Amino acid sequence: MADLVKEFNDYRSKMNDKLLADNNLVIKRIFNLDTNAYAEGALDVKTKELLGLVASAVLRCDDCIKYHLETSYKEGITREEMMEAMGIATLVGGTIVIPHLRRAYEFWEALEDSRP
Repeated sequence: MADLVKEFNDYRSKMNDKLLADNNLVIKRIFNLDTNAYAEGALDVKTKELLGLVASAVLRCDDCIKYHLETSYKEGITREEMMEAMGIATLVGGTIVIPHLRRAYEFWEALEDSRP
C-alpha cells in the first residue's frame, strides 16, 4: 500500500514542476500563497492542516485530502485526531463525502505502512 503514497507524491511533484516551469505569475503566486498559508502563525501547523483536511473533504478533492493527510501525518497527528476531523468533514459535507472518507482512510493506512 505504500506505493499509493509514492505514486501520489511522484505524480504531484512531476506535475508541479511542469506547472511552475511554465512561468505563469498567477500560478506561482497561488502556489506561494498556499505554502505560506499553512506556515506557523496564530494557529499551529497541525491545526491548519486539520482545517485544510476538513475543507478538502467537504469540497471532495481527493488530491487535496491526500496532501493534507500526509502533511498531518508528518506533523504527528494521530489516527484518532484524523478520524475526528474526518468525522466533522462528513457531518458538514454529508453522506456524499463517504467515498472520500474511504479513500482517505486507505491513504492513511498507506502512510502508516510506509513508516520506516
